[in-house]
Amino acid sequence: MNPSVPGAPVGVGDPAPDFTLDDTHGTPVRLGALRGAPVLVVFVPFAFSGRCTQELCELRDNLGELEDSGARLLVVSCDATFSLRAWAEQEGYTFALLSDFWPHGEVARAYGVFDEVHGLALRCSFLVDAEGVVRWCVRNPRGVVRDLADYRAAVAALPGAPA
Repeated sequence: MNPSVPGAPVGVGDPAPDFTLDDTHGTPVRLGALRGAPVLVVFVPFAFSGRCTQELCELRDNLGELEDSGARLLVVSCDATFSLRAWAEQEGYTFALLSDFWPHGEVARAYGVFDEVHGLALRCSFLVDAEGVVRWCVRNPRGVVRDLADYRAAVAALPGAPA
């Protein structure tokens, strides 16, 4: 895994590529500015799709547990900011939904999780530690949702995580 090669998948032990993306209100969010605490970077293919909504509603319903561990949740999609805002309002998401719309999929490409054929981010998640290093990642096949238990285990395994 070599993050310095464009399109190469980022893996455990690699530095997380820094990025700045707008949230649903047009406010820039920079990953590097969140150093000092762990961050879950969750890529989703499409706003409003059934599986993506299922996954994010599960994260929404368990957000307090993730936040109690000290982790911050950032969700990245190649959808436009306005679509993400409507989705967040409809589903009651209070975590950051970030638009990787333009340049289309630039951050997903930096993480090696952009599907060039279909123009979407693959269903992948990364846990970035307080120093900016990827400590866990999962890449699910198309159509297969991620398991909340995997997020819980990854966050619990971080040094200094609450027992």
